[in-house]
Amino acid sequence: MKPTKKSYNIFSWNVNGIRSVLKKGALQNLISTFSPELLCLQETKAKPGQAETDFENYEEFWNSADRPGYSGTATFTKIPPLEVNSDFTPEKPIEDTYGSPLSEGRVLTLELPEFYLVNVYVPNSKPDLSRLPLRKNLWGPAFSAFLRELDSKKPVVVCGDFNVAHKEIDLARPNTNHHHAGFTDEEREDFTNLLSSQTSQDTPFLLDTFREKHPEKIQYSWWSHWGHARENNVGWRIDYFLISSRLKKHLLSATIHDDILGSDHCPISITLEF
Repeated sequence: MKPTKKSYNIFSWNVNGIRSVLKKGALQNLISTFSPELLCLQETKAKPGQAETDFENYEEFWNSADRPGYSGTATFTKIPPLEVNSDFTPEKPIEDTYGSPLSEGRVLTLELPEFYLVNVYVPNSKPDLSRLPLRKNLWGPAFSAFLRELDSKKPVVVCGDFNVAHKEIDLARPNTNHHHAGFTDEEREDFTNLLSSQTSQDTPFLLDTFREKHPEKIQYSWWSHWGHARENNVGWRIDYFLISSRLKKHLLSATIHDDILGSDHCPISITLEF
């Protein structure tokens, strides 16, 4: 008798305020329609108890920002985690004039039997690029080192809003955005470095799951509120599922759910089978 395979249907969504998507019924609809084993939310803008989120069969974990109504991550799981960690401890402080992103609820990690699930909301570089130095010189190297440390123990699945369109295919108007936040050379290079080859072998550290399954597909996960961008599909792909290379054989699908409304981002998902 063959052993039963285990599937993980994992969703990620920058909800731009969990209370807002709950009021619209959008989060409830997603859970009732797809019933994911794991659901990672970014930009929750709330603390536990400030939103009605008692979903049946789900255990919930939060990493809320110190500042009220700002940033934050939350993960809802049907699978009891082995361990849960909020944020990470870098070798040197990560801080700028805006403060420390580690006080903004940006990273939440669950250890599961087969992998670590890292829910992340990467700091935005700001329209004037005033947070780009932190993003490139402090956050990027520290977050990469954190993921590599986890990966030395078991594979990682990293999902969330990375606030960068990696390639020109990942946004509608690359020619006019090369020096704008989310598509600067520095941010794109930082993302490339995150995926980059390991020192011991010529294989990528992390894989962009959507590009693994859809190498040439043009589809976006975020749209500006201005100029009817979503109606005209003038968007950016800045939300990602990244997986350790050795999980490639377990990746069944990677999907952008751009038909789901409720936020300026849409949900994304992957299915893994073990």
